[in-house]
Amino acid sequence: MCWSPTADLVAGCAITAVGALCVASTRRARDLPLAALPVLLGVHQLIESVVWRNADNASHASASGVATIGGTAALLWAVIAFPLLPAFVPLAVLSAASHWSRFRIAPFVLVGLATSAVLGHVIAAGAVTARPVGHTMRYGIQPIPLGVLVVAGYLVATIGSLLVSDQPEIRMLGLVVAVGALACYALWRAEFVSTWCALAAVASALILHWLRRPRKIRRAPDPLRRSRIPAR
Repeated sequence: MCWSPTADLVAGCAITAVGALCVASTRRARDLPLAALPVLLGVHQLIESVVWRNADNASHASASGVATIGGTAALLWAVIAFPLLPAFVPLAVLSAASHWSRFRIAPFVLVGLATSAVLGHVIAAGAVTARPVGHTMRYGIQPIPLGVLVVAGYLVATIGSLLVSDQPEIRMLGLVVAVGALACYALWRAEFVSTWCALAAVASALILHWLRRPRKIRRAPDPLRRSRIPAR
């Protein structure tokens, strides 16, 4: 989320372009889901630019088509933000992890899937609304049952799965997202400005760095080589 339709449009195009570089830089098939995350985040920003423009034009439009486009865009935005991301992120981290570390990521996947199921039911139960408040966009959905637990599950699934990765670059991504999310939420809650698009851009750049880093080639141990005991 950005503070205006133009900012969302520019950020969405830039993040999607970084996402295309991430996908092109993927060298292992199991890294592809996490590499595609910036594409998803970029498309998310582009969708919100449509929400912004339709909200701004709603009072001047006489045709119902504007409201229909805005409602569809708001629904697509909510589907990505609520049920999709808490399931997608831990599954992507699980896919990129080494075999021995997947056991500690699996619980975060289960939490993400449970959270996604609850939020998906909420989205399906009623209409999604969107209205600009200051330099932020506020989305309205049906009341979430056990809302505190669902929000906690969302954070545990998305940020926690990054923090327990076996790869230091992904753990750094999780730390940056955790700190950045607190700052963005504080600014958004105060109705000052929406800076989630900046966090998405930073996260996308970190994913690109992770994908393009040089990989160390580990040689298989030589079974014919015997350890030597140094003479005393």
